[in-house]
Amino acid sequence: MEVKTSLLDNMIGVGDMVLLEPLSEDSFLDNLRKRFDHNEIYTYIGSVVISMNPYRSLPIYTPDKVEEYRNRNFYELSPHIYALADEAYRSLRDQDKDQCILITGESGAGKTEASKLVMSYVAAVCGKGQEVNKVKEQLLQSNPVLEAFGNAKTVRNDNSSRFGKYMDIEFDFKGDPLGGVISNYLLEKSRVVKQPRGERNFHIFYQLLSGASDDTLKKLKLDRDFSKYNYLSLDSAVVNGLDDAANFRTVRNAMQIVGFMEDEVQSVLELVAAVLKLGNIEFKPESRSNGTDESRIKDKNDLKEMCELLGIEQSVLERAFSYRTVEAKMEKVSTTLNVAQAYYARDALAKNLYSRLFTWLVTRINESIKAQAKTRHKVMGVLDIYGFEIFEDNSFEQFIINYCNEKLQQIFIELTLREEQEEYVREGIEWTNIEYFNNAVICDLIENNQNGILAMLDEECLRPGTVTDETFLDKLNTICAEHQHFESRLSKNSKFLTDHSLPHNCFRIQHYAGKVLYRVESFVDKNNDLLYRDLSQAMYKANHSLIKQLFPEGNPAKVNLKRPPTAGSQFKTSVGTLMRNLQTKNPNYIRCIKPNDKKASHIFTDSLVCHQVRYLGLMENVRVRRAGYAFRQAYEPCLERYKMLCKKTWPHWNGPAREGVEVLMADLQVPAEEFSYGRSKIFIRNPRTLFFLEERRRQCLQDLASLIQKIYRGWKCRTQFLLLKKSQIVVAAWYRRFAQQKKYQKIKSATTVMQSYARGWQARKLLRELKYQKRCKEAVTTIAAFWHGTQARMELRRLKQEARNKHAVTVIWAYWQGTKARRELRRLKEEARRKHAVAVIWAYWQGLKVRREYRKFFRANAGKKIYDFTIQRIMQKYFLGLKTTLPSMSPIDKNWPVRPYRFLDGVHKELRRIFHLWRCKKYREKFTEERKAVYEEKLEASEIFKDKKALYPSSVSQPFKGDYLEISKNPKYQKLNSAVDEKVLLADVVNKINRANGKGTARIFLLTKKSVLLADQKTGQVKASVPLPDVASVSVSTQSDGFFALKLKEGSASAVKGDFLLSSERLIEIITKLHRIGATTADRDQLNIDISDEFLVQFKQDKVCVKFIQGGPKNGSGVSCKRKNNRLLEVSVPTTA
Repeated sequence: MEVKTSLLDNMIGVGDMVLLEPLSEDSFLDNLRKRFDHNEIYTYIGSVVISMNPYRSLPIYTPDKVEEYRNRNFYELSPHIYALADEAYRSLRDQDKDQCILITGESGAGKTEASKLVMSYVAAVCGKGQEVNKVKEQLLQSNPVLEAFGNAKTVRNDNSSRFGKYMDIEFDFKGDPLGGVISNYLLEKSRVVKQPRGERNFHIFYQLLSGASDDTLKKLKLDRDFSKYNYLSLDSAVVNGLDDAANFRTVRNAMQIVGFMEDEVQSVLELVAAVLKLGNIEFKPESRSNGTDESRIKDKNDLKEMCELLGIEQSVLERAFSYRTVEAKMEKVSTTLNVAQAYYARDALAKNLYSRLFTWLVTRINESIKAQAKTRHKVMGVLDIYGFEIFEDNSFEQFIINYCNEKLQQIFIELTLREEQEEYVREGIEWTNIEYFNNAVICDLIENNQNGILAMLDEECLRPGTVTDETFLDKLNTICAEHQHFESRLSKNSKFLTDHSLPHNCFRIQHYAGKVLYRVESFVDKNNDLLYRDLSQAMYKANHSLIKQLFPEGNPAKVNLKRPPTAGSQFKTSVGTLMRNLQTKNPNYIRCIKPNDKKASHIFTDSLVCHQVRYLGLMENVRVRRAGYAFRQAYEPCLERYKMLCKKTWPHWNGPAREGVEVLMADLQVPAEEFSYGRSKIFIRNPRTLFFLEERRRQCLQDLASLIQKIYRGWKCRTQFLLLKKSQIVVAAWYRRFAQQKKYQKIKSATTVMQSYARGWQARKLLRELKYQKRCKEAVTTIAAFWHGTQARMELRRLKQEARNKHAVTVIWAYWQGTKARRELRRLKEEARRKHAVAVIWAYWQGLKVRREYRKFFRANAGKKIYDFTIQRIMQKYFLGLKTTLPSMSPIDKNWPVRPYRFLDGVHKELRRIFHLWRCKKYREKFTEERKAVYEEKLEASEIFKDKKALYPSSVSQPFKGDYLEISKNPKYQKLNSAVDEKVLLADVVNKINRANGKGTARIFLLTKKSVLLADQKTGQVKASVPLPDVASVSVSTQSDGFFALKLKEGSASAVKGDFLLSSERLIEIITKLHRIGATTADRDQLNIDISDEFLVQFKQDKVCVKFIQGGPKNGSGVSCKRKNNRLLEVSVPTTA
């Protein structure tokens, strides 16, 4: 049986601050310190989680811990961030309630890590599957990208988020993630151009210089030395514990997983390099003839490299840094910029360039991680945003951050009270109004459309004439002087005239978390956030595709003279949208606290923690939760926990749980005003009542433990005695058995010895008798053998004598016959010699007579005739030999007989040439017109694909048939044949690739002289008809696959649905026939064939990259196509042996 623990078991301090008694700021801090010292970094305030940053790794985030908190009640286990994440996820999955998790705290308090823990827990407990895992991986990998571009090292935190992030994670009805949407708020873009002492610029600059390869840096025209860039601070360039090179590789890998294309990553890095180059541009003053000051660029090398990176003409950007054009109605006025204004323009461009790049990154990530389905989704939002900030020097950024926190505090109080009230109504408990501080008056002071601080700041920015921070402060002093939460030395309120803690150029607002002093310096400039139109137009003229997207207002065709909205109004609108979004969801809160400023473990600074407790409003939160009932619990777990305190309910209660709790509380005599009964829960008003029940339970558990120990010890001793008694009986029985067995063995051994002696004597006696009989038989046998041997030898001698006599007669006769034969042979040889001598003498005589006659008639021209006769005989022999050694009639056979004589060299070569021409003529005479066309197509295929496409060699031996489906003969395609008016040049079945999943659908591919048709394989219905003039080009890979893309001309009627991505085993024949039709038609451009392992295909409005890689798929050995993301289809081609 599973044993469940409780929040109240083994508590270190108090796990829920609502139960803290007595409640004060000191006791609150003491409880946090006690839990922090024991590595208990999480504490509850009702359903709110307080998280202390331990500044070290703790073993509380393991997979076992995830399983421990999975599907558990919120108060069932000790406080943990997993409990809140599980509660939110189960409410979303089971009750169909949209959730939001609000994470707040100052820099270094652990907000980003808390959001990662929430997302990792949800990813661990939701469903599994290939698509689900891919979505989870993309959602998790979006964090490294945003951290690289939006986080920086500060004096408080080495990985501080310098922007606010809200992510909506969308789930289906099963609770599996489908995608997400990220919103960013208030990127600290001023950090791009200037960083406080001891802090760094955004991580990506240092990661790029440290981790990029030398080749990449060379392309980006960068150097690894940080000191060469003015925008990078040097005192904190290297941070202990941060490996910028490894983090850069992580970011590149994360961008690939999220779905960034390689050219998009390169474009982003080029913009980052351009920002660094922009910071190195410096200006020098020059005086004009009319006395006005202007600026010039000192060294134009960085400007030149930046312009090369972005594709901008150097003269255009140089002029934009030197002049400013102001347009009013139909007039244009151009003024020169002095050095200070030029530096302002440079920094404004750098800040806008980086800020817009960051916004584009968020938008691009949203495109990849957004849910594909159109149905309604369940949503869980995670908000990671700045906490309340009170610095020594507070400016415009702190003002709008604190305004956002005021709105969050307002919605927190409203939602908390509403949740409390709804639970009381649901349980039938009487609701009593709770007194609390309503900060709506502070929000109105800031955001009121008529006389709010933001409205007056916008009005001052838009007012003509001289506008300064002092005029803005004067307006505040005039309008807000009587407001109870606004303080200024220059206001009409006389009580602040002598307040020396309030400087003259400052104003003070009393926020819910305390008073904050704001310095008005740069309020107007930061609110304007002005970028000169000349710079916007210069950026739009760049050839860099991403730059044009970032500066759309620079388009000369869409000049808008209306002033862009201010930073304050934009942030106010964003906060309003965020608040409306949060109000539609069920809120869950995580309050992050930083224990010390040293970023060290085991150090708890009381003053720092107290400051954060105040501005996070945690004491106010506890008071709101305790205003009604401090503790509530369902009847079943309450009865299960405390039933041992009453004899009527122990050990089992058979009735309803509520009745059991009523009996229990009556038996314990708890005052009726200390608790109330709801429909499904009991509500306890005072923590003392709960601690009373816990103390009684602890004592009862001790008594029960003693009783259990007593009974167990008695049972153990009796069991031991019975075991000893049983063992004694068994030992005695075994001993008696052993003694009898030993006695029996002795008797048996003696009997065996006596029997063996008797049997041995009888056996020896029998053996002696058998041996005597055997010797007698052997003696008789030996005598008989000797007698038989004597008889045999005598017979043998007689037979040998007879054989010798017969052999002597035979030898004498053989010798006589041999002598007669040799005598006859000598006689015959003598006669033959005599006949031969006569023949030789006669031949010599005849020869002598012939030679005498020959010399008489032919002596004059005998040499020439002999030569001619010899040559004629050699030629005759040569031709007769050539006739028998001629090679085959194949034109490709290069064999030829060897030349027998050197003087025949010319004849030999000429005969070889004549024979080759003759056999080629004979070979051509066999060709029909159809076969000629096939060979011409084969020749054209060789020119297109030889040594370019790995599939080509396998197609050489395959004839080009054309109509593989026999459209005209097959009755199945009678309807399709009637729909085609022209002659079908090629008919085959191809696969049309689906962009959504990379799978193929069978289609009939028909090619005529005028068009390409795609029809359904089963019904024969024409799905698409593309005229050949609309086909712009064909793209194929270099590998052994059959994929090809028909790219259509932009603007043509056929290009409405986009290009076609097809796959066929007869790719070589299809593309050859397409190319041949274009080459033979005079009124049409020749078809362009692109052979590359990566090409773009237009699917409706989106361009998708088709990428071919080596290595077969996991299952099977064929070609596979998979969709990696919205912009990438990856085709795996098996490696050919």
